[in-house]
Amino acid sequence: MRVQVLGCSAGIGAGLRTTSLLIDDDVLVDCGTGAGDLDMAGLRAVRHVFLTHAHLDHIALLPLLIDTVFEQLQKQPLTIHCQASTYEVLRRHIFNWHVWPDFFELPDKRAPAVRFEPLAPGESHVLGARGFEMIEVTHSVPAAAYRIHSANGVLAFSGDTTSNNWLWSVLNRHQRLDLLIVECAFPEADAALSLAAGHYCPSLLAADLAKLEHRPRIYVTHLKPGAEAVTLRELRAMLPQFDLHRLLTGQVFEL
Repeated sequence: MRVQVLGCSAGIGAGLRTTSLLIDDDVLVDCGTGAGDLDMAGLRAVRHVFLTHAHLDHIALLPLLIDTVFEQLQKQPLTIHCQASTYEVLRRHIFNWHVWPDFFELPDKRAPAVRFEPLAPGESHVLGARGFEMIEVTHSVPAAAYRIHSANGVLAFSGDTTSNNWLWSVLNRHQRLDLLIVECAFPEADAALSLAAGHYCPSLLAADLAKLEHRPRIYVTHLKPGAEAVTLRELRAMLPQFDLHRLLTGQVFEL
């Protein structure tokens, strides 16, 4: 299983892209601005999108992706996997004919270019040799993490979250975890803001990582632009027992 980081920042700016991971060549986990760096062949290869939640930095390019490859999708629809609440946000606020055409009804309601496949926390979806398990997390809106596994490796991606027990208890139930991509949006100086916004800061993440029984490689994502270095420095000081790295756009992991 190949994991390519298309975007991993909590904001934009030169060289920064928001959240999107490419699994092999056919699956996106979230569809932030990083998805826009795929070439046409790469965009056409995407067959499934797994969404963590409905915030704009995680869905920003989904409407444009669909529009760009619409001709192909009329023959082979794109499948969106997410919670029902996330789907309702997409239909009501994005694909509503005011912000963007409703591609869940185009070119025909009976044969749309995009189809929705609901997934709930605790459920899994299997694509070939890969499994995508949705895990409930705590954020300012309904949100999910994913445990993605193949025969040769296991990845967990937190999506956006703050202190919770479900992610860690689910990961501990399984015997293997090779790579953990976990958010830490704010530095410690913004601890109160991180709680209000439903994100981790270093002390909150350190407390939750103490619940994890595995010792995977850990890559920190969703860092606020301008605060990346201080946040990572604080994390390493609080978590010397973990193998911590900053996630970067363009990184590739082979699992």
